[in-house]
Formats: sequence, C-alpha cells, structure tokens
Amino acid sequence: NGNNADDDHTYRNLRMKLWVSILFTVPIFILSMGEMLPGNPIGKIIPPSWSGWIQLVLSLPVVFYTCWSFFQRGWVSFKTWRLNMFSLIALGAGAAFVYSLVGLFFPQIFPDELKNHHGYIALYFESVTVILTLVLLGQVMEAKAHSKTNSAIKELIKLSPSEATRVENGIDKKIGIDQIQLGDILKVKPGDKIPVDGQITDGNSSIDESMLTGEPIPVEKQEGDHVSSGTINGDRSFLMKAERIGSDTLLAQIIQLVNDASRSKAPIQRLTDKVSEVFVPIVIIIAILTFLTWWLWVPSASLAFGFANALAVLIVACPCALGLATPMSVMVGVGKGAKHGILIKDASALEKMNQVDVVLTDKTGTITEGKPTVDDIQPNSSSSKDEILSLAAALNANSTHPLGHAIIERAKKENSKTESKVSDFENVAGQGIKGNINGNSIALGNQLLMESIGIAVPHDMKQMAETAQFNGKTVSFLAKDQTLLGYFSISDQIKASSKQAIQYLQKHQVDVIMLTGDNVHTAKAVADQVGIKHFKANALPKDKLQEIHTLQQQGHVVAM
Repeated sequence: NGNNADDDHTYRNLRMKLWVSILFTVPIFILSMGEMLPGNPIGKIIPPSWSGWIQLVLSLPVVFYTCWSFFQRGWVSFKTWRLNMFSLIALGAGAAFVYSLVGLFFPQIFPDELKNHHGYIALYFESVTVILTLVLLGQVMEAKAHSKTNSAIKELIKLSPSEATRVENGIDKKIGIDQIQLGDILKVKPGDKIPVDGQITDGNSSIDESMLTGEPIPVEKQEGDHVSSGTINGDRSFLMKAERIGSDTLLAQIIQLVNDASRSKAPIQRLTDKVSEVFVPIVIIIAILTFLTWWLWVPSASLAFGFANALAVLIVACPCALGLATPMSVMVGVGKGAKHGILIKDASALEKMNQVDVVLTDKTGTITEGKPTVDDIQPNSSSSKDEILSLAAALNANSTHPLGHAIIERAKKENSKTESKVSDFENVAGQGIKGNINGNSIALGNQLLMESIGIAVPHDMKQMAETAQFNGKTVSFLAKDQTLLGYFSISDQIKASSKQAIQYLQKHQVDVIMLTGDNVHTAKAVADQVGIKHFKANALPKDKLQEIHTLQQQGHVVAM
C-alpha cells in the first residue's frame, strides 16, 4: 500500500511539473521559430535583441525545477559509470544550455559564420526545453500507467472485507480484518466475503470463486475443504479456521503479483538498457572526434565551430524514445490487463504473448457460457425420469463440474427427491463421476466411463444420444449396479464473444485448437459454430498437456 501511495503522489507531482514545463516551453518555441512565420509577426513585437534573454528566463524553471532530476540521474550514471539514456539527456541538454548561455553573454568570442542575419548567435534554449519536456512527458505517461495499475490493485483490495466475525467461547464478536490471528475460528454468514484463507471446520456451503477462477458456477465446499479470502459465501453459514492471514493470503499474493509485474522489465527492455550502455560512450566519442576534427584539421574553423558541431551530435543523439517506449508499453499493458481481469505475472510473459502462434482452449466455460442446462432426460423402459434425476443430483452434490450443477438445478426445478449421502465418491478425469448411494454403485458420465465399468450402451439409445451430440449437446449416461438407466442431454450456449475472438486470432495468423473431454460429435458441432478448424475430443488432462509438449517440440509458441 505504501508503494501504491508513493506511485500516486509521484504521478501527481510529475503531472504538475509537466504543465509547468509546457507553460514555459511553448513561448520559447514560438519565440525561437517566430521568424519562420509569414511576415515574422513575433519579431515585430519582440526585437531580436530581447528574444534570447526572454528565452533564457523562460528556460530556467524547466531546466532547474521541472526537469532537474534528469540532470541528477545523468550525473549519478557518470559517477557510477552505469550509463543510460539519462546520461545522454543530461550531457546533450546540459551542453546545449551552456553553449546558449555563452552565446548570449559572450557573443564576441564566436565567429561571424555562427551568427544569424541579425548578427546574433543561434541559441538552443528551445531545443533544450523541448527535449526535456518530451522526456518528462514520457515519465508522466509511465507514472500514469503505474497509477492506473494501482487503481486495479485497489479494486482487488476491495475484494477483501474490512471486518470478520470471530467465535470466542461460543460468542460471535465483530473484529477488524487486521485483528485476525492464525488459528482463530471465524463465522462466515450467507453472502459474506471470506475474510482470510482457511479451512472449513463445521458446516458446508457453495462458494463463488469467480474472482479467482473466472468460473461463474459456485463451488460446493464442506468440512475439511479450503476457502480463500475475497471469495463470496453462498446461502449457508459455516465455521472456518484461519490458516493464512495478511500478506500470506492468496488474494494478497495476487495483488503483489500485479504490483511486481508493473515494475518488472521485459527482455526487450533489458536489451534497451544494454544498448544504452554501449550507445552512450559511442556518441560521446563521436562528439569528441567531431570537435577535434573541426578544431584541429579544418583551417577556417575555430574552437566555437568545433563545439557547435559536437553539440549537434549530442542533441541529435538525445534518446527521447530509447528506454521510454518499452517501459511505457509494459506499464500500460499490465494496467489494462488488470483492469479487464487479466493477471499478467511479469513483463516477459506480456512480451512473449506477441510470439504466440497457437492457442489451445477448453470448451466448457471458455468457448461456451459455462452455464449448462438439462434439455432432455431419457430413461430406459424400466426407469423413470424422477429416479435417474434424483440419483444424478445426489451424486453431483460432491462435484464441482458445471454439468453437475445443471443436473442439480434441474432436480430443484422438478422438486425431485435427493437420495441419501454419497460414499466412495470418485471423480474420473475426462469421463465422469462414480459413487455409492444406499449400497448401490452409481456412475454418471460419457460413453468411455460406461465402457470402463463394463456397460454397453444399447443401439437405440446410442443413436438418440448421437443425434443430440450432432446438435452440439453433451450426453451423460447414468448407470446403477451395472445397469444403464438412461441419459441426460445437456446444452451449453456458446458465448457471444467466442466466434469473434477466434476469428480475430485466426486473422492474425494464430491457430486456435479446441481440446475437450467431450465426445467427437459435440466437439465438432461446437467447433463448426465458432469456426475452429482443429480440435481434439475425448481429451483427458494428460492428453491436453501432451498436446502442448508436442506443439512446443514442433517449434510453436503455445498459449493455453
């Protein structure tokens, strides 16, 4: 928080200095360039003999107040011999300012060739102030991006509640979030934000973890499960034990990641720093050689000629953009990302995104809304819709999958009875779930799961299921004690933004590949709707990982 406050203060201070700098630089620029205007109206108001002195007075606040820190940083870089862009800015702008001072106070030491048609030395006050103001503008933009990132960080901080309810000897007591100690028992009521990271010790509830995962469907939590600070409790109260507090919570670590990323350097930025270390000495050597050449080897030239031409080298080499463009873009990129809910962990990740040529994506909740609904329930001839809905809802009480949530919602809507608690619950990756209800073995999942437990899907039911799959729907079969009771046909609407996003990536030569645990028919139907040419169905998590490795071995830069 201290860093954030400092950044905001720095931005306000630099912004004020920028306006002061512009206020004095613009008149200097107009005075200096006035002769180029048709009829020279400025020269008729202010005589040339006054112009240089007015420019000097106007330049003093810019050089010695608003931009003095650049000279300080340049001096430090020469003292430590860690040369950077401020080395050249200080050297070039400083030399030009001194040259202009000498030209204004001692014009007689300069040859006539360096004087204009009015007989005055050409001064560089406008070059000095314009260069310094442009560099200051870059600093302000960088500070503004820091400040914007801080605004995003402040929004993240708001996710954490300011107080909590501690249970002491059976009595509820409201306390500030900073008063929570490790091991405290906290009571979380319906709708409350969870104050710290911890473990549920009594009760159960559904937790909205969308601020962490982006998944809109609440996750069922019960005794022994862990919960995170900033997530939102559902419709039931529970007790939890505080395990991580303050800066150790997951939310605090996310905030720190955003903060660190906004200050991290991208590889290209580090390259810019290295280039500056070499570039600055080269420019200085060229300027010295220019001075010596004009002074010693050009017969008609003088010391002033040599200095003027060396000065031209330094001014032209002033790196107004070098080292400013990259940090500025990093700051803006990280800030924009945070504002739109994208966590960029460091600047190198941001830079590498530009090299990505393959994007791998899931289907459910990524391309689709992640809010599936049960469209149809097909029991076999000896079962009923209510029976299979009741069993499936009971089994899914322990599942966090969106399809399971859809079945539970349908059971609530139908007022279907929920069977007793599930034992021996097992989540079979990429296939479905299994468990034991009232001594019966229940399985709910795709055809692969049915085959793995030795159940064959009848031909007529298989045909109906495939018809639903061809229409982009997901089919989940339900079995009880080696008997197939029926299936659920579940649809998940495609996000309105998915097709547009995929087309945008493809237009920019990024191949989009969909990896899904769903069957090939449903996968193809969804892929066709959004314009994805390549997809892999029936993919387990390990298959998705293998696909990433395969593409990387082929030389692709992959984003998942």
